[in-house]
Amino acid sequence: MPIQFYPEQKIFKLDTKTTSYVFQVGFYDYLMHLYYGAKVSDADLEYLSYTCPHASHSPNVEHVLHKNFSKDICRMEYSCNGCGDLRGSSLSILRSTGTPDTDIIYVSHKIYNGKPKIVGQPATYAGEGEATTLEVLCRDPVSGAEVTLFYTVFENLGAMTRHIIVRNASEQPMDIQRVMSACVDFHDANDMDFIHLFGNWGKERMFERAPLLHGTQSVSSKRGLSSHAHNPFIALCSRNATEETGEVYGFNFVYTGNFLASAEMDSDGGARVLMGINPEGFLWHLDPGETFVAPEVVMVYSGQGLGGMSRIFHRLYRNHLCRGPWKQKKRPILINNWEATYFKFDEEKLYEIAKTAFELGIEMLVMDDGWFGTRDTAHSALGDWYVNETKLKGGLGKLTERINALGMKFGIWFEPEMVSRDSDLFRAHPDWALQSPNRPMSIARDQYVLDMSRPDVRDYLFDCIKKVMDSANIAYIKWDFNRSMTEVGSALLVSNRQQEVFHRYVLGLYELLERILTAYPNLLLEGCASGGGRFDPAWLYYAPQFWTSDDTDAIERLGIQYGTSICYPVSTMGAHVSACPNHQVGRSTPLQTRGNVAMAGTFGYELDLTKLSDEQKEIVRQQCADYHKYYDVIHNGDLYRLISPWKDRTRCAWMFVSEDRREALLTYVVMRCEIYQRYYIRLAGLDPNKQYRNEQTGQILSGDTLMNAGICIPEVLRDFDSRVFHFIAVD
Repeated sequence: MPIQFYPEQKIFKLDTKTTSYVFQVGFYDYLMHLYYGAKVSDADLEYLSYTCPHASHSPNVEHVLHKNFSKDICRMEYSCNGCGDLRGSSLSILRSTGTPDTDIIYVSHKIYNGKPKIVGQPATYAGEGEATTLEVLCRDPVSGAEVTLFYTVFENLGAMTRHIIVRNASEQPMDIQRVMSACVDFHDANDMDFIHLFGNWGKERMFERAPLLHGTQSVSSKRGLSSHAHNPFIALCSRNATEETGEVYGFNFVYTGNFLASAEMDSDGGARVLMGINPEGFLWHLDPGETFVAPEVVMVYSGQGLGGMSRIFHRLYRNHLCRGPWKQKKRPILINNWEATYFKFDEEKLYEIAKTAFELGIEMLVMDDGWFGTRDTAHSALGDWYVNETKLKGGLGKLTERINALGMKFGIWFEPEMVSRDSDLFRAHPDWALQSPNRPMSIARDQYVLDMSRPDVRDYLFDCIKKVMDSANIAYIKWDFNRSMTEVGSALLVSNRQQEVFHRYVLGLYELLERILTAYPNLLLEGCASGGGRFDPAWLYYAPQFWTSDDTDAIERLGIQYGTSICYPVSTMGAHVSACPNHQVGRSTPLQTRGNVAMAGTFGYELDLTKLSDEQKEIVRQQCADYHKYYDVIHNGDLYRLISPWKDRTRCAWMFVSEDRREALLTYVVMRCEIYQRYYIRLAGLDPNKQYRNEQTGQILSGDTLMNAGICIPEVLRDFDSRVFHFIAVD
């Protein structure tokens, strides 16, 4: 069994094929963390417990007799607030007395095959024999709170997940002030770096790495969504870690709302990682017998550097988070009309684009914003989800029939969670928007946020979407979300429940998404939030792909897609070839390079194909053929990041290697040409004992030569040029 309990030592040992995680029922039944890292053979690691004498200012509870034990210095498995552990807390419960002191001790546990479903929330899943779960029941004997810690081990993947359930087992009400889904205490973090992904609109998931310092380093969101600013991912790594060497610990929160991820380094060089719902603006009331289920955290350890960590996340998410028919089914190449027309389109213009697209090998037309209500700008009609027949004469069914007759699928854009100030919906139901009593409502893009915690709002949206879906043959929905939340209150909730709205909103969103996918199980859903503002694992449970960024410039996308790949697989990254000069940054790049960069994603187009020259159309035709040729190695293979666009600043390179290591695809892009620059690239991930033929040159070299000596590009490449090399193993 990958999870073992050793009763004599009261030690839990959780093993994957590459990692071990060990903790103990220690002094006075407190859970003590012992080890997390590369796989170890021994289970009795109690000697690692930190029990040296502590300063007089480190407190302890009265009944503790061990003079060297203090929760303030020991490595705790799940930290609590107000009872001696003065570092960051995992759990803080406000008792009916008004005091927030919380203290949990071990009660019992159980180990079983499989993984329990987190009802009403997204989470990783496992089939028969693919995972093992440990549940540890703890109790606060004073408040009566019961806390169940869940650990699931994906043995063959080298990953584990954690989540928490809090139950009020007392006869008095209580309020959860803070509940983290994971807590990990490291013994020695003196030589570790802190990694996170930051950004903004059009510049999502920029990679940043800095030394872990004494004190607390954290990233968070209180915007109501996981956000462009900070992704719910952090990692700690050894100071000498590279792409393919060194220790890396990655943490990712399966949640699309407010989050907190922190690493606190204490004075003796230890560190505590916490990840969970952002406690700012959060308070959850529990009456006797009620429970609260905290979302899931995914934890990955790799001894093979950042690349090794990324590939574990990628395999886990492709196979145990994404679901439905599109998990494995080849995604269609799509053309989105947004950058081609913006709001200025009608049925004939869309048909003209679709006809040209089909001739070039594109498989689906997506009609973006502007098809509904009186929507000719971004300032009106959100919420009025009925077809504008001034633009689409004959309705949606007629247009869809014409598109389908070409041999193409049809998709459509929605922004269901928003309502325009100028809309029939807001005039009829102003109380359906998030708002706080007697406070002016902040406006962004002339729109407000609907209160998704309300069942009547969700019913209205489901009925609107269902009516549109049933009126035409719609294969795909792009689900957008274009502003942060403010004045987050609900007209339906009582005052002591108002700080639950952020989380209730997210749960309501999940309920609506699940309802839609149940009604339309073959629907391909793509998430979007002003680009990549909600690119988190929770969304991937519902949508197997997410629009990576509104910035479609190929050179900007190098950093955006590179950073996204630190945690998320390329099969989830929406990536399109767009118009030039680029609509966001004004840069002109070769059509070939735009295609090569977009190929490292779900692939599609975002431009007016009818305006291309014959030569450009031929390039598009070849790109579509290449998409099918390379689909399996890109979407199901392992990613190796070879040259970072942040480190080199002049070039970028990555490659995909098939699971059996018989096929590889290398992409190389010049960001800025330099005089006398030599283009040598060392490959990675190949079988050193196999021979590989470069399909572009015909040259045959061994895997060890390609990885150690590399290849040379003999031609001079100018700014924004790119090359792709396909390698096939030779028997």
